Amino acid sequence: MVGPPVEPGTGSAAVPVKNADVTGTEDLGWHGSWRFTRERAVEPELTLLFHDLYETAFGPLRTRAMARQVLTAEEFGQQMADADVLKYVAWTADGDPVGMATLTNELSTVPWISPEYFAARYPEQWARGAVWYFGFVLTHPDQRHSRFLDELIRVGVDALVAQEAICGYDMCAYNVDELGLTRQAAETLQRAAGTQPNQADTQNYYAVDFGKRVQAPPSTSSSSVGPSSTDGPGTL
Repeated sequence: MVGPPVEPGTGSAAVPVKNADVTGTEDLGWHGSWRFTRERAVEPELTLLFHDLYETAFGPLRTRAMARQVLTAEEFGQQMADADVLKYVAWTADGDPVGMATLTNELSTVPWISPEYFAARYPEQWARGAVWYFGFVLTHPDQRHSRFLDELIRVGVDALVAQEAICGYDMCAYNVDELGLTRQAAETLQRAAGTQPNQADTQNYYAVDFGKRVQAPPSTSSSSVGPSSTDGPGTL
């Protein structure tokens, strides 16, 4: 789930907290101007900070996408506390946390996807725990530029490149069509890891207005050929 850019001065993004505590920390060293850590669990102070940033980025999607795109505060907190969800956190030289990307190979922690889909299509990678999913990517408005995003993604996918893994992510139509994030994500992955994403699946959502009547288009099918339109399972 990749969200729209967070612009300075919009929403209620929290001000970064200096030296916020984390647990289960692995120091990944300096990459560019930022120090990166990999966290198994995040302390409440940092959780609140990133939830504010998450709400700023993803909150507007509540009215722009039919499928639910936004974690509740409780769900977000569970993600931050779940050791199976890796949190890659970027820090400035002053100790301010300014970015986060989440990754997991325990796909049951991602409630809106089907782990069985990945197991069936990528059996070799699945058998060795090399199927991952991006949860979300967040950056503080002060760091919203391609150089920072490249480093954040590169740090997150370095191990996946070495593992020759499969990694999924999703975007709603608003982020694809209105904000052009498909292209941005592809360009970032190309720069960071030398690879390109391929569209794996789609799902369309429909609405029927029973207050309006429309004339049905003329049928182009022959009643003497093939099964009846009532045969088999139907969809609405």
